[in-house]
Amino acid sequence: MIDIKVSEVAKLPTENGLFYIQAFKEGFREHLAIFTEDIGEVPIVRVHSECLTGDVFGSKKCDCGEQLEYAKRLIARRGGLIVYHRQEGRNIGLLNKVNAYALQDGGLDTVEANHQLGFKADERTYDVVEFILNYLNISRIRLLTNNPKKLNSIRGVEIVEQIPIRIEANSHNSDYLKIKREKLGHLL
Repeated sequence: MIDIKVSEVAKLPTENGLFYIQAFKEGFREHLAIFTEDIGEVPIVRVHSECLTGDVFGSKKCDCGEQLEYAKRLIARRGGLIVYHRQEGRNIGLLNKVNAYALQDGGLDTVEANHQLGFKADERTYDVVEFILNYLNISRIRLLTNNPKKLNSIRGVEIVEQIPIRIEANSHNSDYLKIKREKLGHLL
């Protein structure tokens, strides 16, 4: 059983329209649920793992920021929610993520870099996501993801549909996306 503190719900006006926001504090991590007023009976849900470099600074080394923007636009139009999952760098943390970037600059791919630092390719867990969805009384979802691990790891809710996110590769992330497909099994 995980101990989670829950905030009140507040309005979050954005360039994509009005959302609502609620925080869920799990230990030292604070995850967010960002949702539309009418999320629908079987909402579109994006479980977006934190990526400071992509989400905030617009890094082209990954597709994270573009996936988040796509999710915000789609959910603003069709209803649903984003769980902003605070597990930076596939849960290796920002310092290790930057070290992994340096190893990638030296020729390793994202999986090899994580292994070189002593981590699995993906260290994320999804217990808090299940808690958030259950807390919000959501039992059936349409999951906006390319990651089969998310499809197989989110329990306690029925995933009735997997909705892919199609982001065009660029010269900085084409190898990264290839590795996500070939080594991590992403549905790209």
